[in-house]
Amino acid sequence: MATRLERLMFAIGMRDEASSKMGKLRKAITGMTETVHDQFLRVGTGAMGAYSQAQGIHQLVAPAIDLNRAMGEVSSLDVDNSSLASLQASAKQFAMDYGGSAADVVRASYDIQSAIAGLKGNELGTFSVASGVLARATKADVGVITSYMGTMYGIFKDQADRMGKAQWVEQLTGQTALAVQMFKTKGPEMSAAFTALGANAKAAGIAASEQIAILGTLQSTMGGSEAGTKYKAFLAGVGNAQKELGLKFTDKGGNMLGMVAILDKLKGKFGDTLNVAESDALKKAFGSDEAVSLIKQLMTDSTGLAKSIDSLGKVQGMDKAREMASKMTDVWHKGSGAIGVLAASFGQQLLPPLEKLVGKGVDVMKTMVRWIDIAPNLARWIGYGAITVMALAAVMGVLSAAIAINKIAWLALGGPVRLAVSLFGLLRKLTFLQTAATWLLNTSLYGCPMIWVVIGVVALIAAVGALIYWWDDLKAAFLDTSWGKAIMATIDSLMAPFKLLGETWDWISQKFGFSSSTEVTAKAQAAARSAEIPKAPAMLSSINAPRSSEIPVGGVLANNSTLNRSNSRQTTIGSVTIHSEQPMTSGQLDEWAALQAG
Repeated sequence: MATRLERLMFAIGMRDEASSKMGKLRKAITGMTETVHDQFLRVGTGAMGAYSQAQGIHQLVAPAIDLNRAMGEVSSLDVDNSSLASLQASAKQFAMDYGGSAADVVRASYDIQSAIAGLKGNELGTFSVASGVLARATKADVGVITSYMGTMYGIFKDQADRMGKAQWVEQLTGQTALAVQMFKTKGPEMSAAFTALGANAKAAGIAASEQIAILGTLQSTMGGSEAGTKYKAFLAGVGNAQKELGLKFTDKGGNMLGMVAILDKLKGKFGDTLNVAESDALKKAFGSDEAVSLIKQLMTDSTGLAKSIDSLGKVQGMDKAREMASKMTDVWHKGSGAIGVLAASFGQQLLPPLEKLVGKGVDVMKTMVRWIDIAPNLARWIGYGAITVMALAAVMGVLSAAIAINKIAWLALGGPVRLAVSLFGLLRKLTFLQTAATWLLNTSLYGCPMIWVVIGVVALIAAVGALIYWWDDLKAAFLDTSWGKAIMATIDSLMAPFKLLGETWDWISQKFGFSSSTEVTAKAQAAARSAEIPKAPAMLSSINAPRSSEIPVGGVLANNSTLNRSNSRQTTIGSVTIHSEQPMTSGQLDEWAALQAG
């Protein structure tokens, strides 16, 4: 059977062996985790690096790609190469002069080319730049102004063809910009007004400058679309109105007179203002409330309307629009546009080799697609292998994450544990401080005189109690000594007057029949009368009278009491007989009772 030492050595060996194995396992797991972490970090770093480089190259050529795409959209409308080159140059110049993107200007020309067929040479570029400048000058979107240009060309096509499309669009741009400056309107509102009006005014032979002036004046109290609608209603009722009113609103050629001339004729018939009856007459003549509303508003300031028409008629180019656009463009707009143009121009030089490289990659991917179609089973097993590799990598990643989470959890648990230890240390310090404070409090109390008085009284009471409790033992211990006997003699001499006083009181109480005030004396006298006592008891000779734990039957004192003393200070009391002829005095009875009580 193995001894305790052998079992202890076996346990220690097993523990050392297990510790070694666990240490190696822990080291292996830690190494594996670090390896997985490093490899995933390398994968992430490599992927992010490749993606960043690809994004950097893409951002470098992105402006060129955007511009080329816009040019491709316009090219799809069968625009010749010379017009495309002029358009691109004009768009870049606009972006550097007024900010924005050259690609946006090119895209605006797509709508222009769709609405205005037959633009050649620099006409498409001029239209596009004019639309951009007017959009900047009138705080409008390029798309809105482009639509406006297409609508106006549809209305004034014959005039544009006579003047030349480029010259006409520049004049229209300048007139519209001046109208925005003169009237309470903007580019989108003017576009809405002419969209509602359509070609009705042009069919009546009204010049573009007058139409712009009338619509601009009306927009001081209404929107552009409403202004166009009312002007259209007025034009529709002119023919019938001249019959009803007896006025002629056409010239010798049958063309309608200008708005100012018509207003002057109406003023000559109705005056500068219209009352209710006159308004009803005009409504009956023109056939609508919209026409009457237009007449009322324009009649109030026909002179101002004439000046506006004259000012707009004098505009020949788009200088006014350029001036307004320049004031609304700061250096930061220009800087941003210039950077965009520079990036686009630089990227256009880099795109050809990049496009070839990307094209090769596209060809490779097309080949791979063809191989997959030819050998689907092989492609499927290749896919299974790729999925397996990725799954294994994912498992290792999850394992590494779990181990890392475990470490983090232990670190997080260590915080509360350290906090608890700190709290216990703080509590221990607080307990020590409390103990010290209590000791200081006790020390301060000991310095108070009243405390010492209280302590003295308590000590005196304790001493008196101890003296009473151990009185017999003290007396027996010191009785045989000379100084003890001297002390007892002194005590006896001091007690003699009190004993004499007690005997005198007993004699007086017997003579006069007084009863003792103590319950013990009454009981003792009653017991003495009922007992047969042949002879009066003798006083105990000394304070070392024998004691008994029980009162014997028949009495407690007798002449035949025997005292047995030994070195152990044990005493015995024999039988005691109390004679009623000569009972104990009260003093004797008190002494007897005290001795019995110990």
